[in-house]
Amino acid sequence: MKTLLFGAVIGAIASAPISLYAADAKTADDKPANQTATAPDQTLDSIVVTAQRRQESAQNVGIALTALPGDTLTKRGISNVNQLQYVAPNVEIDPQYGSGNPLFRIRGVGLKDYASNNTATVGVYVDEVAYPFPIQTQGLLFDLARVEILRGPQGTLYGRNSTGGAINFITNRPTREFEGGVTATYGSFNAKTAEGYVSGSFSDNVRGGASFATQEGGAWQHNRLTGEKLGNKDVVALRGQLEFDVSSDLTARLSVHHHQDKSDSNGPRLYQGLIPNATNGAGYATIAPETDPRVTGWSLTPAFAAVTGLAAGSKPHRDNTSDGASLTLNWDFDQLRLTSITSAEDFHRREFIDWDGSIIPQSDEYFDSKINVLSQEVRLASAGNTAFNWLTGLYYSHEKLDEKFYSDFTAYLGYATRTKYTQTADSVALFGQSDYKLTDRLKAVAGVRQEHENRQLDNFTTSYVLYPSNPARIGTSTFPAANRELVTDETSGKLGLEYQLAPASLAYGNIGRGVKSGGFTAYNSTNAHQVDAVQPETLIAYELGLKTDLTDTLRLNTALFYYDYRNQQYQSQVFIDPVIRNIGRLVNIPKSSIQGIELELEWKPIAGLKIDQFAGYKEGKYKEYYGLNVAATKATGYQYAVYSDFSGQELTNFPKISYGGAISYDWTANAIAWSAQADYAFHDKLKSSVPAYDTNSYWLANARLGFHPVGSKWSAALWVRNAFDRKYDLYHGSFLSNAQIANAGLPRTVGVQGSYQF
Repeated sequence: MKTLLFGAVIGAIASAPISLYAADAKTADDKPANQTATAPDQTLDSIVVTAQRRQESAQNVGIALTALPGDTLTKRGISNVNQLQYVAPNVEIDPQYGSGNPLFRIRGVGLKDYASNNTATVGVYVDEVAYPFPIQTQGLLFDLARVEILRGPQGTLYGRNSTGGAINFITNRPTREFEGGVTATYGSFNAKTAEGYVSGSFSDNVRGGASFATQEGGAWQHNRLTGEKLGNKDVVALRGQLEFDVSSDLTARLSVHHHQDKSDSNGPRLYQGLIPNATNGAGYATIAPETDPRVTGWSLTPAFAAVTGLAAGSKPHRDNTSDGASLTLNWDFDQLRLTSITSAEDFHRREFIDWDGSIIPQSDEYFDSKINVLSQEVRLASAGNTAFNWLTGLYYSHEKLDEKFYSDFTAYLGYATRTKYTQTADSVALFGQSDYKLTDRLKAVAGVRQEHENRQLDNFTTSYVLYPSNPARIGTSTFPAANRELVTDETSGKLGLEYQLAPASLAYGNIGRGVKSGGFTAYNSTNAHQVDAVQPETLIAYELGLKTDLTDTLRLNTALFYYDYRNQQYQSQVFIDPVIRNIGRLVNIPKSSIQGIELELEWKPIAGLKIDQFAGYKEGKYKEYYGLNVAATKATGYQYAVYSDFSGQELTNFPKISYGGAISYDWTANAIAWSAQADYAFHDKLKSSVPAYDTNSYWLANARLGFHPVGSKWSAALWVRNAFDRKYDLYHGSFLSNAQIANAGLPRTVGVQGSYQF
């Protein structure tokens, strides 16, 4: 179906007059992209955001945020949330172990955890609906009005808690006038994308819109032994919206979506090579260290295929579906606005990954996860921007995760396992925030959020599903089924002052307390203590910021921050006994700290030319942490545990430096409107506790040239990504000492794009 759809789009473009230009289907104000011969404006744009639940200019919001219109995302080729790490300071989103479960970090605040069950430190929202599980966030980005990236703890204006920040996606709303558009792209490795939308009114009081996006092809990796390709995309996403003016005061918006992903999974590279386990891996050949990012490997034994239900000969792949619906009601009355958001989200993850990147079955994984999230938010807020503004709300959510995941360790440990459990979480929160103008220039801000949460882990067990050397153990559990419960009551808060130094200069200072929910370690387990709860983490954030338009053409925003971190959740190990030895699990670090700085600059030195720059720096240290010293414990022959004092040592779980920018120039010549753009980003080294496992720093650069005949509905563009064909890794990590894996980034790709609007 997607191939036919893509072919129809290409056919329509090919049969039309040759006057193409790759513009977005919509700009941030929901209007068709302007293709008339208007002179470029030298004045800086003002982006309206809803980061504080009301419409206001981003420059008038006393928090650190980056707001990008939807057309900017399209021009920079951003179709996945992970790519946002290249557009904002101190933001990283890593594809852990090459799977679809990302690691979010903002200002160094993130949780490294390959399991599906724990919440991220960063809240992700689509049209104000929260996606609490990181695995839910990997859908296509399309038909967006804008994205807002908020740095720092959130909670007093949001239904869910977070210590790192929030990423808000705002989709285009249905329009009153009929309009539509289609865009298609063809690029390296036979990669194809298509997206489109239609929008308009059914009557004076009813508007609707529908949009779609697809991805196909793009296999850029190959099996080191067979040459078989890996990396093809097979994705389709649909969204529909209806907006009703129920009365002059009441508006209702119903939104539904469907997303299906049957793409290949990423294949890891063995950058240190692999020496098979001498006992269980006997008969397999040693693999030399590899430098080619396109080389990988995988296996699926018939026995493991049988217990997982996978088709024999399957490549690493995913078969994920996401469906959801939300109903948003806005009722305006007597200078107040009442908002209700009701949502239901279902996500089914079926993903086969090879975590040793080889034909050797020593860490092959299959996840079968079902997620259901129901949420209800009700807010009451004052109307308009006045001397005193306030908002209060109540949020409730119910989450359920049913998960089974299988691990084939037969060539390493001699067996394969299945871990199975159910996790539920019920949370209710009362939150509110207000601001008051003490003078014409000085404003005070205060907010608070109180949350009650109950998390339960039921029937958690790990059992043997394959055990070639001892078939009698198949079906037995490593320990009796475990049940755990974590009940917490936590408070978030904010106090702030904002001072208008000049009409276009805002200075602000904030003190905030953020909270991240606790949870459970849901790994393959040999001991019931491994699934004991990890407690919530809290963070006191101190921030000073300045937002200023130095002139009509030059804007500079900067922020300084210091974080006092308590009970930071951290992936580590604990020692059980000389027989079981040490096991991996999440722990709490009593005290740590992070501090840093951010700069963002926009400049239009001449009409048509725009320069954007951002830079970030952060560093952290343990202030109080006694943790297991794995090397010293091993040196004792695992007879007893050795714990060391890591206090005062550097935090190594985030890169220190981030830098990037974009340069664009628009001009018209001979009735052709041209647009040239280049963007670039630097990603600093991600240090590990073992230097040999560090993820090295890298630079990326992209470029795009678009054009359209003035007044035409057609448009076209040429683009190149990773223009200098850098070899770089997105993530290093492993569970096995003999198979350190690197998940490589894409090599240079080039492509063409065409659009038509009607």
